[in-house]
Amino acid sequence: MANAVDKVMARTQLPQGVHLVMRGMVEGMRQSFRSFGFGLLLALALLYLVLVAQFRSFVDPFLILLAVPTGISGVLLFLWLTGTTMNVMSLMGVVMMVGMATSNSILIVEFAHQLEAEFSVRDAVVTSCRIRLRPILMTSLATVFGLIPMALKLETGSEAYASLGRAIIGGLTFSVALTIFIVPAAYLLVYRKRSGGAPAKLEAR
Repeated sequence: MANAVDKVMARTQLPQGVHLVMRGMVEGMRQSFRSFGFGLLLALALLYLVLVAQFRSFVDPFLILLAVPTGISGVLLFLWLTGTTMNVMSLMGVVMMVGMATSNSILIVEFAHQLEAEFSVRDAVVTSCRIRLRPILMTSLATVFGLIPMALKLETGSEAYASLGRAIIGGLTFSVALTIFIVPAAYLLVYRKRSGGAPAKLEAR
């Protein structure tokens, strides 16, 4: 609605000295969007730096954060399918979803590095995905099922939080479905030339 008003204001021919200014909740919402956008970028930057320190690598955190674009795509798709607008609560759901999605990627990447002491890179990442798939699905499904009542607005007064629940459900579901394919594929592309079965190389990390 606000975009439609902006278009009407842009097309309106005003007399000299007359100006149109939009007032009301729209300005506050747009300011909130800008603040959340900056906060999300700052959170991703801090998360990347923390992962660099933990993994002692600049590449592994990038592989882990590949789950974020897939999660955001899932948020936008699910909100569109459910007819939910992008609002402050939806943006809060995006921030929460980022932490959940990256934790699943951490499980795969960290365990794959541990298995490289015994397997080749290909076998290590395949084994990591197969073993870590169960805990990833268990935690993700528990979160999704727990948020379904919120997303369906079953309780009185829960309408304000429905968009938050829908954002997390859509982003987490889409992220889990794609992370188990995208992250291992990217891991294999990056480390495909590394020889497996070398414990000394693993300890050098």
